[in-house]
Amino acid sequence: MTRPLAKAAIRSPASADRRTIAGQRRSQAQRKMNEVVLELIKQALNFGVSAKYVLFDSWYSSPQMFWRLKQRGLDSVAMLKRSSKVYYRYRRRTYSIKALYYLRLLHSKRPQGKQYLYSSIVEAEFQGHCFPVKVVFVAKKGAKNQYLVLASTKTKLTPQQIIQLYNRRWSIETYFKTAKQYLRLNKSQIQSYDGQVAQITVTAMTYLLLAWQERLNKDDRTLGDLFYLMNDSLPEVKFIEALVYLLKTLQSLEADFIDQIINQFIAYLPQNVQSVLQEAV
Repeated sequence: MTRPLAKAAIRSPASADRRTIAGQRRSQAQRKMNEVVLELIKQALNFGVSAKYVLFDSWYSSPQMFWRLKQRGLDSVAMLKRSSKVYYRYRRRTYSIKALYYLRLLHSKRPQGKQYLYSSIVEAEFQGHCFPVKVVFVAKKGAKNQYLVLASTKTKLTPQQIIQLYNRRWSIETYFKTAKQYLRLNKSQIQSYDGQVAQITVTAMTYLLLAWQERLNKDDRTLGDLFYLMNDSLPEVKFIEALVYLLKTLQSLEADFIDQIINQFIAYLPQNVQSVLQEAV
């Protein structure tokens, strides 16, 4: 999800008709971002866009957002703010995220995981409604004694699954970097709000066309249904069976140097693999 345009850049003329798309866009930009996000998600669902999870960064994360998305049948995977003003209940006591980490988890006897530091289920509250949230503390790469906090309202997800799901959000960051570095998104001198919207729209369309061309040239998935049908038709073959098949295919070529290469290759393999190959080949 992206942040709305700055309100300072909006100059709404008195004649702006809010029944038009431009008028609705101006109205959205002047409201609170969390309300607009929920409105856009509802609009996407009405258009038939299906989703299991909504991914967002700490800019949007709050018990209120978690609860409202849950009411729409959507689970969240988000980065949590380490704020001292937002509290969660853990073992009948209330903590901020920082206090939960330093006062309870860090000094507990619980061992740290290999892919994450700690994982716990806490309770969030919004307008009297309590609901569980799984939080995962992850070590921040390149920063000693620093950590990031991920959260999901789908408590059945493992910490590894939550980390993997949130990693998918990284494509948004790569889009911003590409748009700024190569498409000059942040070099605009446009002063009007409609002009800024038009420039962002053209930049996004340009990026989509470039990404589509890159997919056509590099990604086998552009073969469409044929790619998936070929994958479905391939049986699951064990490594040793695939190796035997490859060696038999090479031997059928009836070339002396191929036999020599095969024998040298087998000689470098472990004894248990050599015995299986010698019986099969």
